[in-house]
Amino acid sequence: MDLSEVKVKYPDAETFTFGDSKGLCEELTALVVSGRKTATCDTLIFYESGKGKMPCVGRVDIAMTWEGKPAVALRTVEIEIKKFNEVGEDFALDEGENDDLEGWRKDHREYFERNGGFDPEMKLVCERFEVVEVYG
Repeated sequence: MDLSEVKVKYPDAETFTFGDSKGLCEELTALVVSGRKTATCDTLIFYESGKGKMPCVGRVDIAMTWEGKPAVALRTVEIEIKKFNEVGEDFALDEGENDDLEGWRKDHREYFERNGGFDPEMKLVCERFEVVEVYG
């Protein structure tokens, strides 16, 4: 299915990719499809700078493959803005990438350092979602 077909069904959907490399995008998308990953986050600055559109509770957005094809439709069910150092283990585990909070902190610190900088006081947009559709 191509994006134009998906947008007919979800005309308000925003598109995005998980991660900052093909490998990470594929890994995170697979975790979503498997049901292990039910949360994600990015910096508030990312959205305020216009690099991405802020998630919205109830809206269905489309996670794309690295190659730009629809991978999975996700409905946002919760949004919280928290400082990096206030993210709890429950959210970290719901991201599905690590087995504990310390692993989440390490990996996300490295990710944020690669993508604009890190500060333990930086604000994150913490989003929980549910899978609506998976595309082949």
